[in-house]
Amino acid sequence: MNGILQADLKTNPLICGYDECKNYTRTYAKSFYFTSFLLPREKRNAAYAVYTFCRYTDNIVDLKSSGINIDVKFEGQKKFLDEVYSGKEFTCENFSAFAETVRRYSIPQKYFLELIEGVQMDVRKKRYSTFAELESYCYKVASVVGLIMTEIFGYSHNAALPYAIYLGKAMQLTNILRDVYEDYNMGRIYLPQQEMKTFEYSEQNIGGKVLNENFALMMKFNIDRARAYYELASHGIPYLTNDGSRTAVVLMYKIYSGILTEIENHNYDIFSQRRYVGTAEKLKMTGMYLLNMKERKKYSIVPDVRHHERIRALYPSLNFDD
Repeated sequence: MNGILQADLKTNPLICGYDECKNYTRTYAKSFYFTSFLLPREKRNAAYAVYTFCRYTDNIVDLKSSGINIDVKFEGQKKFLDEVYSGKEFTCENFSAFAETVRRYSIPQKYFLELIEGVQMDVRKKRYSTFAELESYCYKVASVVGLIMTEIFGYSHNAALPYAIYLGKAMQLTNILRDVYEDYNMGRIYLPQQEMKTFEYSEQNIGGKVLNENFALMMKFNIDRARAYYELASHGIPYLTNDGSRTAVVLMYKIYSGILTEIENHNYDIFSQRRYVGTAEKLKMTGMYLLNMKERKKYSIVPDVRHHERIRALYPSLNFDD
């Protein structure tokens, strides 16, 4: 193996086993790791393996400042995918939980290639003129992860897939709103330039941590949009397999949308400290959901055809066909 695949397992989790993937996920994805225990063991391990690939790919961008040629790293990712999807056998000494996972669940290679494209955008694209541009980015770095996980969770109808796309977008928008200042310090601003101009809030304002009415209005606008995406995405949850997978997605939906609530509760102040949902609140959310039969039933009722037609009119790109 060449390039990235020659790296030590401690720094290259792509060719490691399930235990290493579990530890990697626990380090980088606390919310997902929290909800993963609701999944059956096989699906849980598969989710760890896939997450490891996705997060490791995302982390490559941060290597640029250390002088490492990240283009070589990304090419290594693609070569690794080609080896996995070529049917190459991995030995006990060179085991790949990722390879076993994508084959077992028949996950399309194109999803991982789109993810790499999205992550590479962070290298060459530091600003987004319109929301349409940003939405394309959100699809590549987040929606495809949702599509991948949906293949692992299992679903009863293809209608689950377009809804998964919007859940990924909602979660990425949440990350963007939470991390406005952190991203600015890394030279990136995801908030659409046209919208910042509309709300009369500048890049210099972000750098100065200006928390004024204009910023509050801009944040409220974006939070409302993210919530609309969460609401749309929630209608796809009933299609997911009811073996813990459905519940895990509901809780991810609740935890991530809860970050928006935290931002609101602190008057849109994302500058003084990072807004997140703590472990105690996650446990509370989990307990309340599991005890609330009415709400659990809500997420088990498949939308009727009329709902599909209304959504199709709003989002003609969504596919509800078998």
